Amino acid sequence: MSIKLLHEPETEDPILSVVNLIDIFLVVIAALLITIAQNPLINPFTVTVITDPGKPHMEIVVKKGEKVERYKASGAIGSGDGKKAGVAYRMNDGSIVYVPEETAKDASAPAR
Repeated sequence: MSIKLLHEPETEDPILSVVNLIDIFLVVIAALLITIAQNPLINPFTVTVITDPGKPHMEIVVKKGEKVERYKASGAIGSGDGKKAGVAYRMNDGSIVYVPEETAKDASAPAR
């Protein structure tokens, strides 16, 4: 009798088909979770998505909680009244240093 159990084909075991179904469901669930995690508009926090940055047809989508706002570029250059806020310098290593305008004036003044 034990010899018969050793030679029994594996395809007749019904538990193998259940295990295969469980494996398929796990793969589908993992794929759905990855898709949800990569979609920034499902996130409950504030999210900003910029499409085609710097181009005339650039679009900015801002999601704050459940509210979604879309801003489309008009292609016009912005203008208005204001004053210079400071100076930015790009260093040799690629970093950018910003010096506010008041500090820049104080630094250029002669020492007493």
